[in-house]
Amino acid sequence: MHRQEPVLVGKGITVRLAKFKDDPEIIRYFRENEQHLGEFEKQKPADFYSEEFWRRQIELQYEEYQSDRSCKMFLFDNKDDVRILGVANLFGIIRGAFHACYLGYSVSKRWQGQGVMIEALLLVTEFAFKEMNLHRIMANYMPENERSGHLLERLGFVKEGEAKDYLYINGRWRDHVLTSLTNPDWVLPEELIPEADAGAETQTASEDGAVDLPSL
Repeated sequence: MHRQEPVLVGKGITVRLAKFKDDPEIIRYFRENEQHLGEFEKQKPADFYSEEFWRRQIELQYEEYQSDRSCKMFLFDNKDDVRILGVANLFGIIRGAFHACYLGYSVSKRWQGQGVMIEALLLVTEFAFKEMNLHRIMANYMPENERSGHLLERLGFVKEGEAKDYLYINGRWRDHVLTSLTNPDWVLPEELIPEADAGAETQTASEDGAVDLPSL
């Protein structure tokens, strides 16, 4: 069954899946912010800045959204729907008795501190809860990334602890603060009512995920 692609419209931005025509702008965004984002990202593939790479990624992201595995989106400026201001990903989606995902995000250095990310993530978390009917969103960040910690706190994410040597980034293992946001209005799908209490630990153990910034 085909799922309608999300188009989340805010006052200054639109959050949506990428299209093939967005290839050059995606590459520009990551090239322009390579140093800005590099401290928090894993190593990129050799062909990361090629249109061939992003054509494959866009196809994969579309397939993953249709199969309910992820929803990886970009933030577009409402003035022209061309310029990318940031990234917002819901990924590692697990259903069953868990109904949860991970959140990854980044914003262009030139747009930091202008309210772009808070607007985008309010749209994305609302979509995750109301439209995707997820119960839990998890977002993890490195302790030194205070800006990310303050952003998540403003969004209502709750700190749940700290994981030592959590992700291998920039040649070494990095600690992460673990946070989550839960959906008070989550609705149990009708088909799961008889087995609502079964299988959560098995599923989560086999499909672990983690995030500080997006993995595309």
